[in-house]
Amino acid sequence: MIKSWMVIGGVAFLVALAANFITPGDVKWFKRLQRPRWLTFEAAIPVIWTIVFICGAWSAYIVWEKDPGTTATWLRMGLYLLLEIVTIAFNPVMLRLRSLKAGTIIGGTGFVISIILTLVVLPVSGWAALLLVPYLLWSPIGTYTTWTMKRLNPQDA
Repeated sequence: MIKSWMVIGGVAFLVALAANFITPGDVKWFKRLQRPRWLTFEAAIPVIWTIVFICGAWSAYIVWEKDPGTTATWLRMGLYLLLEIVTIAFNPVMLRLRSLKAGTIIGGTGFVISIILTLVVLPVSGWAALLLVPYLLWSPIGTYTTWTMKRLNPQDA
C-alpha cells in the first residue's frame, strides 16, 4: 500500500518540476537586474526554499494523518497544493513575463495563502502549523526583495 507521505512528497515533487519551464533568455534577463546591496544571501535561496518546502510537505503529512480522507482534510490538502502552485509559479511567471511586479504580486499572494493555511491547520495540529512558520518568515523576505528590485529596475517593473 502506498503511504500518505509518499503521495504528499510525490505531488510536491511533481509540482516543483513545473518550475523548470524557464528559458536561458529568461534567466539572462533576471541576472542582469540590479539587486539591493543587502542581498548577500542569494546563493542560499535554493537551500532555504528546499527547507521551506520540506516543512510544508511534513506539515501536510501531519494534517492528513490526523484525519485522513475527510472532506475537511481534502480541503486542507487543496490549500497546501494551491500554496505550492502559487509559490512554484513565482519564477516561471515572473521570468517569462519579465515582470518584477508580477513576481511581487505572486509572492504576496503566497504569503496571504500561507496565513490562511496556517490558521486552518492550527486547530488540527500545532506542530503542523509550526512547520509552516518557515514559509511565513521567508515568503515576505522574498516578496520584499522582489519589490525592492522592482524599484531598482523600473524599466523591468
